[in-house]
Amino acid sequence: MKSSTSSSKEATAGSPSQLIDAKIKELSDWRGETLARIRRLIKQADPDVVEEWKWRGVPVWSHAGIVCTGETYKNVVKMTFAKGASLEDPTGLFNSSLEGNTRRAIDIPEGDTLDEEALKALFRAAVALNESSARRR
Repeated sequence: MKSSTSSSKEATAGSPSQLIDAKIKELSDWRGETLARIRRLIKQADPDVVEEWKWRGVPVWSHAGIVCTGETYKNVVKMTFAKGASLEDPTGLFNSSLEGNTRRAIDIPEGDTLDEEALKALFRAAVALNESSARRR
């Protein structure tokens, strides 16, 4: 897996992967567990994914462009897919940011069960969309 940083200040604090590890550990509750589970599924879906750390503390997973972010809030862990509006979602994972023309998100509250196979398929579809967009450029 590759890593990239978004600023020299953050680079001195550790790689993006190390920063994500620290964030998961710092949360030390269901949100950390959920973020760790999402991360594991993303890596299973795409072993070549690039982990990034952007916008003062948001984990980002990229492959031929940003695929999704992993934001943590008090009541949900949110996966925002950069081109989610262009993706098929046959199992209905997207449940947030549905009104936009570009992004779509999955809000995961405490105790929520997540269809892991559907999430991996959605992530793979997002990577394929990024790659096809990159080829057209």
